[in-house]
Amino acid sequence: MQADADALFFSVKSFAAAMLAYYLSLRIGLPKPYWAILTVYLVSQPSAGASLGRGVYRLAGTMAGAVATVAIVPNFVNNPIICSVAIAGWIGLCLYFALLDRTPRAYAFVLAGYTASLIGFPSVFNPHAVFETASVRVQEISLGILCTILMHRFVLPKRMAGQFLGKLSATLRDARRLAGEALLGGSGQQVRHACKKLAVDLLGLQGFATHLPYDLAPVKPRTKDRRLLHARLARLLLLAPGIEDRGRALQSGDHAVPDELAALLCEIERWIGDGDTIEKDGVAIQLIDRARSLRTRIAANAATPDERLAANLVRHLAEMLGLLHDCDRLERNLTRGGRSRGAAAYQWLSRASGYVYHRDHWKAARAALGATVGIVVGCLVWIWSAWPDGAMAVSVLGVCCSLYGTADEPAPHVLQYTVGTVYGVAMSLAYSFLILPRVTDFPVLVAVLAPAFLFAGSLQARGRTMQMGFGITLTIPILAGLGTTYAGDFAGSLNTIIALFASLIFALVSMTMLQTVPVDAAINRLLRPSRMDVRRHALGKGNAAAHWTNLMVDRMALLLPKMRLSKNSYSDALDDPLHHLRVGHAVGQLRHAIRHVGGDIGETARELFSAIAAHFDTKGRTKPVAPIELTQRIGKLMALIADSSIQDRSQLLDLLIDLQFALAPSGISKETGSL
Repeated sequence: MQADADALFFSVKSFAAAMLAYYLSLRIGLPKPYWAILTVYLVSQPSAGASLGRGVYRLAGTMAGAVATVAIVPNFVNNPIICSVAIAGWIGLCLYFALLDRTPRAYAFVLAGYTASLIGFPSVFNPHAVFETASVRVQEISLGILCTILMHRFVLPKRMAGQFLGKLSATLRDARRLAGEALLGGSGQQVRHACKKLAVDLLGLQGFATHLPYDLAPVKPRTKDRRLLHARLARLLLLAPGIEDRGRALQSGDHAVPDELAALLCEIERWIGDGDTIEKDGVAIQLIDRARSLRTRIAANAATPDERLAANLVRHLAEMLGLLHDCDRLERNLTRGGRSRGAAAYQWLSRASGYVYHRDHWKAARAALGATVGIVVGCLVWIWSAWPDGAMAVSVLGVCCSLYGTADEPAPHVLQYTVGTVYGVAMSLAYSFLILPRVTDFPVLVAVLAPAFLFAGSLQARGRTMQMGFGITLTIPILAGLGTTYAGDFAGSLNTIIALFASLIFALVSMTMLQTVPVDAAINRLLRPSRMDVRRHALGKGNAAAHWTNLMVDRMALLLPKMRLSKNSYSDALDDPLHHLRVGHAVGQLRHAIRHVGGDIGETARELFSAIAAHFDTKGRTKPVAPIELTQRIGKLMALIADSSIQDRSQLLDLLIDLQFALAPSGISKETGSL
């Protein structure tokens, strides 16, 4: 019921903004006022901040597309084919950058290509009017954006800050659930599932956060606090599986878990399960101090693999406690608009740069080239056949390539839009030849348009039917003839309908053949770079720890929904990104710590790093290394360090334990201290 009410409320506000834009366009005397209506429905978003942000990006993209079109068309006035190729190339370039950006700012690139398609192709055989067309189009679109912003921002606005804080609360609940699962030390499957859920949460949280600068809320969550919180939650994804592995390995060892450690685990589990209490911060600080002092005592006398493992586990417990405590504090800052204070855990996280997006240049270039080729083929058919309505058909084709080319499989979106267009055409014909001829004034026009637009707007407000709603709202204003005067032309409408459906059918075919990335190929495009990056870390060429963690969080968030769509089983591959994250981080930390150590230890360490790089080599440049060989090399290095008197002996052994569990999360052998 609430979803239906929200959809109807959004539809009412969007329709009011569209009619206001239409009325003002008529009063000003703009030649094609229906463009203002189209703009309203393209820009409208459920929240005020998202509507303003989308409006700003649309205006920027529209102006860029208009300028590009004015620059291209006059220079190829005598060669329509070359002119069409240049416009298609611009659309492909815009799509390439839209795919790389992966933030709401990508909408500006989409609109830059979209606008060039709508202005450029109809001007190929009428280049002298291109500047006037571009100028008028920018005015009409600007007016639509202004009306949208006014309506969604000042009439019972739905603030993005509230949605962000609601998502934040749910994300922190998932983070505590992950920490609780890690302490149980069970099969590990639940921990890995919780890690993937948290990764998806972080991507969703970032989506809300990008609109916050445009929100109307009196108190906005501070960017610094958001980045600090993200850094801690991303770090928790790295810690939780390791804690679960170590706890299970220690409990299955020959020696009992130390009583003080067992008591600490019970206290931490109780603290995680508690609700918000006044004493919670104080208890967290006490538990962190207990964990750190216990780790110091165990590490000082650690002589056996069990004791070293216990010390390593307590170190991770102390860090996890600090991270969760920081998350509680940062949530209060974000909710109340307070300022950050000193972090309780790991000061290197205080300089967090925020979310890191995975970018696939090959996939972006492939989609851009596919769009360019498809549009060029459509232009050749239009020009060589001298089709009178071909310019309109190619314009729609360019719009489809721009709007839906950012999806791995655009055909389902185009198909849903086509279904909506069928409804839109039927409604448009009814309006054009049955209803509008009887309308004599603007209030009556608004009344008769309301049922269709309110229905379509409510569809647009729902994710599953959004494209169908677009098919209706973007078809009626044009086909129904919502211009400056009524001009019913059945033959003209029929030709436009034929061109519209011909372009949509061609878009389905060309985008399926040239722009579709099969889901299994998309999955491999995410898994393969992760292995390559682990190899780079082993060779000392990887990114900083925070950047690596954030990048892998994004890859996990992208991977999970794709695997659900695949018909193949990826039960093992689902754990690969988490495995790669842990190995890349562990090998990077160890390489940094041991870089100045020479002798047999340094040589053995370099051999280990080379073996890890060979194990994760995806191009067959080196001889493959079996996991058992990595086990032996780590055991050999641990023995050398344990028998030495180097200054950082305890730290290096600790990092080697991290690497052991990262490479083989099933645990270590207590007799040998090896995997």
